[in-house]
Amino acid sequence: HLLLFLLFVGPFNCFASYSRATELFYSLNEGLPAGVLIGSLARDLRLPTAGGQHPASLQPPLSFTLASHGLGGQYVHLDNRSGELHTSAVEIDREALCVESSGATIFGGSAAVSSSSSSPESCLLLLDVLVLPQEYFRLVKVKIAIRDVNDNAPRFPVPHIHLSVPENAPVNTRLAIEHPALDPDVGTNGVQTYRLRDNYGVFTLDVEENESGERTPYLIVMGALDRETQDEYVTVIVAEDGGTPPLLGSATLTIGISDINDNCPQFNDSQLNVTLYGNSSLGTHVATVHAIDMDLGSNAQITYSYSQKVPQPSRDLFHLNESTGAITLSTKIDGGTPRLHRLIILGSGPGCIPAVITVLVTIIKVMMRPPEVVPRFIANEVEGVVYLKELEPINTPIAFFTIKDPDEKYKVSCYLDGDGPFRLLPYKPYNNEYLLETTKPLDFETQQLYEISVVAWNSEGFHVKKIIRVQVLDDNDNSPVFSEQLIELSIEENNVPNAFLTKLHATDADSGERGQVSYFLGPDAPSYFALDKTTGVLTVSTQLDREEKEKYRYTVKAVDSGFPPRESIATVIITVLDKNDNSPRFINKDFSFFVPENFPGFGEIGVISVTDADAGQNGWVALSVLNGSDIFVIDTGKGVLRAKVSLDREQQSSYILWIEAVDGGDPALSSTAKITILLLDINDNPPLVLFPQSNMSYLLVLPSTLPGSPITEVYAVDKDTGMNAVIAYSIIGRRGPRPESFRIDPKTGNITLEESLMQNDYGLYRLLVKVSDHGYPEPLHSTVMVNLFVNDTVSNESYIESLLRKEPDISVEEKQPQISIEPTHKKMESASCMPTLVALSVISLGSIALVTGMGIYVCLRKGKKHHRAEENLEVQIPLNGRINLHMLEKKPMEISNI
Repeated sequence: HLLLFLLFVGPFNCFASYSRATELFYSLNEGLPAGVLIGSLARDLRLPTAGGQHPASLQPPLSFTLASHGLGGQYVHLDNRSGELHTSAVEIDREALCVESSGATIFGGSAAVSSSSSSPESCLLLLDVLVLPQEYFRLVKVKIAIRDVNDNAPRFPVPHIHLSVPENAPVNTRLAIEHPALDPDVGTNGVQTYRLRDNYGVFTLDVEENESGERTPYLIVMGALDRETQDEYVTVIVAEDGGTPPLLGSATLTIGISDINDNCPQFNDSQLNVTLYGNSSLGTHVATVHAIDMDLGSNAQITYSYSQKVPQPSRDLFHLNESTGAITLSTKIDGGTPRLHRLIILGSGPGCIPAVITVLVTIIKVMMRPPEVVPRFIANEVEGVVYLKELEPINTPIAFFTIKDPDEKYKVSCYLDGDGPFRLLPYKPYNNEYLLETTKPLDFETQQLYEISVVAWNSEGFHVKKIIRVQVLDDNDNSPVFSEQLIELSIEENNVPNAFLTKLHATDADSGERGQVSYFLGPDAPSYFALDKTTGVLTVSTQLDREEKEKYRYTVKAVDSGFPPRESIATVIITVLDKNDNSPRFINKDFSFFVPENFPGFGEIGVISVTDADAGQNGWVALSVLNGSDIFVIDTGKGVLRAKVSLDREQQSSYILWIEAVDGGDPALSSTAKITILLLDINDNPPLVLFPQSNMSYLLVLPSTLPGSPITEVYAVDKDTGMNAVIAYSIIGRRGPRPESFRIDPKTGNITLEESLMQNDYGLYRLLVKVSDHGYPEPLHSTVMVNLFVNDTVSNESYIESLLRKEPDISVEEKQPQISIEPTHKKMESASCMPTLVALSVISLGSIALVTGMGIYVCLRKGKKHHRAEENLEVQIPLNGRINLHMLEKKPMEISNI
């Protein structure tokens, strides 16, 4: 839109001069970092700049702008003023931008990426740049060729390559490897050569390049192959590109040698001699011939047959199995049967000349007939094999045997030959009848097959043997047996879901389905344990928490598939191992301890209780003081908090400590708790008198002072708190013309005039004031001397001072000051109403007097405060709060040296 706007608003001659399209071509390597200079458009377009022939003031500033930011615009940064092109922070990957096979340009507005099919190595980044202002307007098409660097190694599409070569492949046979290596790089940076890591002396590689430049490796046979000597070769095929340095890729190459029919059957012997008695029964095994062919499969199939040279009577007398080579007697030998037979047997394979072996059979003539053994089976019998179930009872009958001499000339006896729980007994009352039976139960798991023989012989020593095979049938008589009856396992807590615990294994001596074992959890197993029925793999589906439960004990069952099924039970014990997943936990987040001040150093302040749910070293907890460690110390093992020094409440009334608990895990976990230590006051400070400041100070009292007027006050403070800081004032000693004229308020310490002063009351009054606290167990006190000089003026100060320096002769009164007066309760007699009425009257009058007194007291206090303000006789010091005696503001007072 900007281009169309400029076309319509600008002069036509300017458009004709400067609107022609201009192309610039640059090239750079892929993978360069940000800020690499690609080129300067202003310089390469030879546009006028501020440093040209025209003055800078006459040249409008140039502006360079990408027409739009498309796919290619993200890879470059264009300076709008200088026209310099630099690489951006987005790295250029040539293989990702250009697809060589497409041969198309991917546009993104005025920036695109092009891959030309005519030049497979060319990859162009196309940009459209607008040059402004209008006087120099033009559209510049910038082409940036992206040069390939060798940043990709060859890679085979499959890790294993299989190739089949016939063993009769001639030398120089070429077989293409169907999975060549791929390399996204182009030109010489692409795949150049292939090689074999081990060629076994019979293989090599060659590379063919087609018209499109693709290189395909070929396997070349360089020597003779023989499958019967080695049927497989395993090596590694390596692809190498042409970069500097070259990069490699590899895959496993398996070369299989396929069989061809290059071997024929062969007999180990050329002749076999066999002797056969003339009384042999039909089916008697005569001999077996066996030929060998080194080939495989159908190439090694051998067929046996008689040669044409074998006469027909011999063929009829002896049967030859064409597959197994077994020779058996097929007809009865009589007196006319030849005594020597020459059997020429051929072993034939496909496409081979038959191998030849000769079997010489010599028949020995027997004059007498052997005894006969005739069995009659009671148990189940198939083709000479008797089937008995295990656990059959003792004396289970198997068969009857009749023993007789065909010629009825000789006495015949018999016995049982072979091992096993069997016996052969004469069956009474019949002659030559014998019963074969078991002597104990059979056990399939002990032995499955027995081979016994019933041997008959006559008085001439001629033997006949009848072979009996007894197959024991399995029964479900064995329960599964676990390899361990007690299976002890351990697993760390916080395991992943479906974690593997163990694989149970149980065996069953029975066979078939009766020996197939399935696994089941017992009814006492928690639901989050799972046991695979077939494999016996035991898993836990959820995370275990040792702090919730440390041991699990339950049963598992192994059940076979017999009918009825049999089972066995094992016990599984799982111990959950601890992990340090719990921080130490204080019983309280905030601890408060009340300690009397002056508590001795290293005395026990309190016990910090902390627990850790973990076990072992993970549950060991060490305590430490984070702040105040110069004053306080904590016993790590017992958690006892102690102070290293004695604590003074007047210096600091409370302490706030932070205690850290660290466990012994790795990494260690910790938690903190706040400890508040409040010091309880003890009465260790006597009251401190602040006023008067000296026992030598005095105050002038005018004789005209009215009774009840405040004269002065005694002011004291106590560093203790509570009742230990409640101060009472009392006069315990007096001296003067009429010393009882003055009284002190026990609460406030105010000294007032009680009676009017007369002419003879002039002179010096000395009042010894006791300032006492209400501490427990023993109150503490201080004393101060209050000196009052009753006179109109002070005419001789030295005289007064001399009086003050004399030791006063004052007797001390042992009267305790009273702060508050508690009413005394008198006993009332319930039998009389008069005392009750009197008491009520007294209480009423007392209440009226108390209210009146309080009113007078308030008025006097106000007058006293007003008088103090006017006369400015003393300093008012508050009693509540902490007092810094050094910071008190001292005001001038008319006390002494007036």
